[in-house]
Amino acid sequence: MAEIKIAGIMRAGAYSPNHIGNDTAIFNATAEQLRIRGCQVNTYSEEQFNRDGVQEDIIMAMCREQESITQLQRLEDEGRLVINSGYGIENCTRERMTRILLGNGIPYPDSLIVDTNENVRPLLEKAGFKSCWIKRGDFHAMHKEDVSYVRHTEEAQEVLQEYFYRGIKRAVINVHLMGDLVKFYGIRGSEFFYWFYPFDAGHSKYGWEQVNGRAQGLPFDEQHLRDICARAAEELNIVVYGGDCIVDEDGTVRIIDFNDWPSFAPCRNEAAPHIARAILNIIKTHKKA
Repeated sequence: MAEIKIAGIMRAGAYSPNHIGNDTAIFNATAEQLRIRGCQVNTYSEEQFNRDGVQEDIIMAMCREQESITQLQRLEDEGRLVINSGYGIENCTRERMTRILLGNGIPYPDSLIVDTNENVRPLLEKAGFKSCWIKRGDFHAMHKEDVSYVRHTEEAQEVLQEYFYRGIKRAVINVHLMGDLVKFYGIRGSEFFYWFYPFDAGHSKYGWEQVNGRAQGLPFDEQHLRDICARAAEELNIVVYGGDCIVDEDGTVRIIDFNDWPSFAPCRNEAAPHIARAILNIIKTHKKA
């Protein structure tokens, strides 16, 4: 096991809004678990990675910058093992994620994908959207304004115009779902899965969990949630993942967001050994191939 050398690429602070410490903590905890298991883990910032590259054949990546993602994809194409895959990280950008989840029948809100300079009010009215969420389609959220809750079509049009002025050309519009907001964390190929109610736990990135408010404790099938998350991770090509879903009054569960390598903040100590074991299992399978 001592022969395994891993490059760990940390996430740039700009892509850890309000969670820089948490993202760093799960990265360091996972790296330490890999070292305990005999691996050599060399850590790099995204800036170092983009400037100098890495020599290791195995890469543990929390990258989010487009330059980093492009370089990860090139290294994968050359035969290096990257976890999470650069292609998977790109798949978690809003437009790609929406198309992949809906295209594979994974429960997800009714959605529209639009240009930010178009008149969307007729589209929203035809689709029956009133309250909805507007999200930048081209990349991961970096600012609170990259995810916006709107209550009517006029407000939606105003937000899209602001996106256009900011240089964001595409947006995803999800219809707002009523029900309990549930946050989850998982690892593909592992028994580890953790969920909780973020509003009740005071867990927040931008404060949007207040829209749905305190959870009612609506009953749902936890195994079904695990299953649809596992399917989503498979289709998106992500190993270490997390996200959010809504549970409605009849127990229907729909994913509303899916992220590559989140912070695991409320379950970091429990998750890190599972992430390390999953990475080692992938390495062993890769070496046999």
